[in-house]
Amino acid sequence: MGSANNSRTLTMNAHTFAGVLVPALTPFSRDLTPDAEQFIVHCRWLLEQGIDGLGVFGTTGEANSLAADERIRLVDALLDAGIPPERLMVGTGTCALTETARLTAHAVANGCAGVLVLPPFYYKAVSDDGLFASFAQTIERVGDARLRVYLYHIPPVAQVGISLDLVSRLIKAYPECVVGIKDSSGDWEHTQALLREFPGFATFAGSEVFLLDTLRGGGAGCITATGNVNPSGIRKVYEAWQTSDADRLQARITEIRQTIQAMPMIPALKSMVGACHGHGGWDHLRPPFIGLSPEQHAALFEGLHRIGFDMAHNRRCVEAAPARAASR
Repeated sequence: MGSANNSRTLTMNAHTFAGVLVPALTPFSRDLTPDAEQFIVHCRWLLEQGIDGLGVFGTTGEANSLAADERIRLVDALLDAGIPPERLMVGTGTCALTETARLTAHAVANGCAGVLVLPPFYYKAVSDDGLFASFAQTIERVGDARLRVYLYHIPPVAQVGISLDLVSRLIKAYPECVVGIKDSSGDWEHTQALLREFPGFATFAGSEVFLLDTLRGGGAGCITATGNVNPSGIRKVYEAWQTSDADRLQARITEIRQTIQAMPMIPALKSMVGACHGHGGWDHLRPPFIGLSPEQHAALFEGLHRIGFDMAHNRRCVEAAPARAASR
């Protein structure tokens, strides 16, 4: 690691995350390499909107389309650009134990406040014993008391879930290390079960649709894809969840979410961010993703106009972007 990296503050906050975290989109250049410059611009803008943390290299960040070295270089780029490591929850879960341990160790060594860890997801119908061994091996191999693990439960995509029994075993075995979970099951009953069974555990909803209910149930907040385009609106629900205005604010962010997710989510979000930041490079998608068709693009923005949502009306969005950079 270079001298610039060695100068970073390598302390880990003891507290868990709470509030609204955004799984930042990953932009690509014309040759489909990650665009670190635009990644930094977008992550800075998100923090300026008042979000509580950045969840880099989750599903929305196309983590499983990125090599380990690419993830490491992008984390280093964020930190070298002055993004506070205590605001980063880094996605490190892969199918390969050694790669997961390497990515996790890199995040911890650089002071990142947490890691979001998928179960190894390629082999199906694996046992809780096998999944426990995978998480345990990662924790033991990293061997750092600063490590804070957030489990990533997303069975609609991974098809390998994290059961309540497994959560319980991991908390009991590593109470200072396994501190939270992102529940992207889309199943509110499952989130309720987590909240009921593990009070005090940092349970995050995987969609802002469940944010208010999660907070009322004692949860920590949400980690949500559409925070890339509506960060301040979602953050308002977190700020006002105990007020009489909470249900109205929740209904509004749900309406925006439903409009966006009528299209392929990641291409739609990238179209919106590109329009906001004035940078056509956001239209460069790494396969297997492809951009929205002209018809889909028109339908997306017509739908957003119909509900009165225009991301580009946010002055800070325009001000945060560099001078209308040309597409790479």
